[in-house]
Amino acid sequence: MPGINAGMTDYIVEFLGVDREQADALRRHYWRRYGATLLGLVRHHGVRASHFLHYTHRLPGLEARVRGHAHDVAALQRLPGRKFILTNAPRAYAERVLAALDIGRWFDGVFSVEDMRMFGQLRPKPDVRMLRRLVASLGVAPSQCVLVEDTLEHQKAARRVGLRTVWMQRWLRRGAPARPAGRPAYVDLRVRHLRALWRLCAGGG
Repeated sequence: MPGINAGMTDYIVEFLGVDREQADALRRHYWRRYGATLLGLVRHHGVRASHFLHYTHRLPGLEARVRGHAHDVAALQRLPGRKFILTNAPRAYAERVLAALDIGRWFDGVFSVEDMRMFGQLRPKPDVRMLRRLVASLGVAPSQCVLVEDTLEHQKAARRVGLRTVWMQRWLRRGAPARPAGRPAYVDLRVRHLRALWRLCAGGG
């Protein structure tokens, strides 16, 4: 995430013609307001989504820096049900990360930002309409789906749709909005490790 955030700030500096401090403030502002910096840039500055995504997710040397953990792989293997990646990142980036971690085989598919269009408009997380359409495409009831996320705004939207929600707190992002002291009412489970997801499977909260 630090590399992607830096890439977004660089993009804003170069293509909006502001200084780095202004660019960083704008990146954070749009992320807080819309749940995705990209949406603010598209709506208010006419930025082309595909151009922004390519520029900000190039990340040379990514594969050498990404490290997996055996206990995470074991947790993914043991979890029942279908598992999908739902990411506001471009598909090429998501597939690079999955390949670097060698965990792609444990997922049934990837829904990337390119898949989050409705009526010609980009609708990435936390868009409620997109989430409803996604659940319908999976052919299951919302209550049978669990969204595992580190972003609370996305979890609020998921709860509105009827999904169960898990707040992953293992990765803390600098510049993220202040976190509530406890577990928000729209979060079913707060975890720091993937293996803790078994508590949901067992009916725990």
